[in-house]
Amino acid sequence: MADNKAKRGGADRALIALTEKYEVAYWSKKFKVTPAKLKYAVKKVGHSAKKVEAYIKLQKHRASDKSRIALSEAYEVRYWSKKFKITPAKLKAAVAAAGHSAKKVEAYLAAQKAAKRPGRRRKRSNGRRPPEISGPWRQG
Repeated sequence: MADNKAKRGGADRALIALTEKYEVAYWSKKFKVTPAKLKYAVKKVGHSAKKVEAYIKLQKHRASDKSRIALSEAYEVRYWSKKFKITPAKLKAAVAAAGHSAKKVEAYLAAQKAAKRPGRRRKRSNGRRPPEISGPWRQG
């Protein structure tokens, strides 16, 4: 059982008991999540506090970059290809090189585009000379 009040050792401290309100409040505050998210995490990975903490950290990490590119979904490939104005094959290559983060892929594509672009050149004139200034006020 996750919360045996007769046991006061470390083994019981390492488990989360969802049946006790004070434990749900404690662990929710400790992991900085809502009680509903804590309950969901416990149902996903079990009552171990270490496993729940690792799961919550992973979820927070994934949520930090809300726009992740999932190449397994055809609609995502179409969306991101259209957004970046590239072919699906180029998108897959960019994701392979930069990772699934949309921000990283965008930065990678911008760097590739900048590398292909030649350096800035001076604007050439069209071969004409400026008109000669003539008039009574000109000396020479």
